[in-house]
Amino acid sequence: MALGGLDLNLLRTLQALLDTRNVTRAGERLHLSQPATSAALAKLRRHFDDELLVRVGRDMQLTPLAQTLLPLSTEALIHVERTFDVRAEFDAASSDRRFSVRASDYATCMVNEPMRRLLAKEAPGISVDFAPPPRERLVSGITEADLLVAPVGFGMNGPHDVVLRDHFVAVVSRAHVLDPAECDVVKLLAEMPHVVGTFGEGIVTPADRLLEQLDIRRHVAAAVNGFLSLPMLVSGTDLIALVPLRLARRFEALDDIAVLDIPESASTPLVEAIWWDPARTADPALQWLRGAFVRACEPLSRELPDA
Repeated sequence: MALGGLDLNLLRTLQALLDTRNVTRAGERLHLSQPATSAALAKLRRHFDDELLVRVGRDMQLTPLAQTLLPLSTEALIHVERTFDVRAEFDAASSDRRFSVRASDYATCMVNEPMRRLLAKEAPGISVDFAPPPRERLVSGITEADLLVAPVGFGMNGPHDVVLRDHFVAVVSRAHVLDPAECDVVKLLAEMPHVVGTFGEGIVTPADRLLEQLDIRRHVAAAVNGFLSLPMLVSGTDLIALVPLRLARRFEALDDIAVLDIPESASTPLVEAIWWDPARTADPALQWLRGAFVRACEPLSRELPDA
């Protein structure tokens, strides 16, 4: 395909070269031989009248123009692929489409199982690839993915459907709690060192807001990406963590984990929704995907009672 005399296949090659900064790896990503990839790079250099990739020591680095082109080429490629993915109709039962979803480790853990059951019944050829959300603040931020799973009320704007409701509890090693129902969880949160789940610089989580409501300035002894590993890091240690109740219940079988309810007055709900690009609302394939998530996750979207 050509546009203005330029082969649009070169757009994919440009993005791969700028992203990998390596002719061999770009060729492997595109299933092209190294000579073919080198020839494409030569065409791109002539088109832009710029070297794009230059050797500095043992590494290849982007020229200033290439640094400008990288985000532009990525965005352009996304829009081109979306354009050619759109169909007048979408038959999920016969489709082999691969959808992409950005979601935290916790959200992925919760929604993947019901989605797999639904796909097995309705669309066995369809795949849903999950990847972590970007490590920067999302304001209007729908990413290049087909859907984004993110909390409601934390700066996101745009069309969305709720797929998961939860709230936070504290988890500690049982060595620190004789009777979970009788312990002073607020005192423990104030005195014990915390292990926290992070999602990027400057991103406030519902757990952060809960501690603000309790007027607790925690001592952070360890930090990890996401929530999923927090119960395991608490087990057998002097650490405490705030995690969603649905996640905590999956670890209750561990003899060493105690799950502690937070006072109702400080309860901070966690409401996760699927978000999408408003420009793609009418895409039949994505309409089906959004509906599939809502149907599959309907039990998760109900209010969850305390343990």
